[in-house]
Amino acid sequence: MIPFNRPPYTGKELDYMAQAVLVNHKLCGDGPFTKQCHALLEQQTGSPRVLLTTSDSDALEMAALLCELKPGDEVIMPSYTFCSTANAFVLQGAVPVFVDVRPDTMNIDETKIEAAITDRTRVICAVHYAGIGCEMDTIMNIAHRHGLLVVEDAAQGVMASYKGRALGSIGDFGCFSFHETKNYSMGEGGAVLVNRPELVEKAETIREKGTNRSRFLRGQVDKYTWVEYGSSYLPSDINAAHLLAQLEMADEINRDRLDSWHYYEEGLAPLRDAGKLRFLEPPAECAHNAHMFAIRVKDLEERTALTSFLKERDITVSFHYVPLHSSPAGRKFGRFHGENVYTDRESDRLTRLPMYYGLSRAEQDQVIDAIFDFFGQKR
Repeated sequence: MIPFNRPPYTGKELDYMAQAVLVNHKLCGDGPFTKQCHALLEQQTGSPRVLLTTSDSDALEMAALLCELKPGDEVIMPSYTFCSTANAFVLQGAVPVFVDVRPDTMNIDETKIEAAITDRTRVICAVHYAGIGCEMDTIMNIAHRHGLLVVEDAAQGVMASYKGRALGSIGDFGCFSFHETKNYSMGEGGAVLVNRPELVEKAETIREKGTNRSRFLRGQVDKYTWVEYGSSYLPSDINAAHLLAQLEMADEINRDRLDSWHYYEEGLAPLRDAGKLRFLEPPAECAHNAHMFAIRVKDLEERTALTSFLKERDITVSFHYVPLHSSPAGRKFGRFHGENVYTDRESDRLTRLPMYYGLSRAEQDQVIDAIFDFFGQKR
């Protein structure tokens, strides 16, 4: 059986977790392992402040709070994303305004954003699908001209970049995921990147239940108290210990996944060239992180048949998002602006192949051979 995903494991995770419990005696948030994760992520991204959270959903909620949205404000985003992207803003009373995606990357179509802007628009949320960067120069230019904030949902984008800049570090705020399905994992977890230095202290306060505890721990105040709205967004230091073992080997994990991605690309290229399927197409300015290898077939019927065929061969694959605009909550809370040319069509065609750290060539060959067999082709 070839699973769709296997959480990464480097060998140091249990030792670090035991150290948190037996040596450090620090299990709650912002312990020694959390601080080391913060330092490594800040070094890797160049963001002035990176703060671990309990999930990417919570990182997005923090970003929405930092945007100071009011009921009725609008946030432009793709419909092809996970519900957490929209939930974070809906919880603040904002309205998601969905626009179409690009067919090459499944990212938000930057050319559709400006037409969706109204006098209620406050934020553009750029989702970096599959760790492939959105066209950030254009998005930032639009935001600056219209006085908008930019939130990067880089849940899948750790160790990926756009024109040499780490995804998540370009907009006003960035959000990472460290869920077990991501390239680097703490089971459940995430991080918020605060790219505006003047808002770092506010972010720390929101993350610490609305208290100025961070200032107290730095000796800046003699006691801490409730000073702002906030919630409890800190993960356990045990989870951070698990993550640190992987962040220390981030380059090796990234190389391994990229090797697997390119092996799929090379192996399946004849089927692409024959018009049987299509890959995602990372632009030259984007260094992706091989978060997934996705293929797109003719239509929903063919994808369903392919999924069943591979399952019979003990290969687990998965489709991805049901576009938010077509969901009950999407219809209730948001709206789609402009023509939906690619969002529904491409989401119906897309299948994600097994991809994880340590995926073997034998496993990949089994997947590739099975796909060739499905199309009645010889490899």
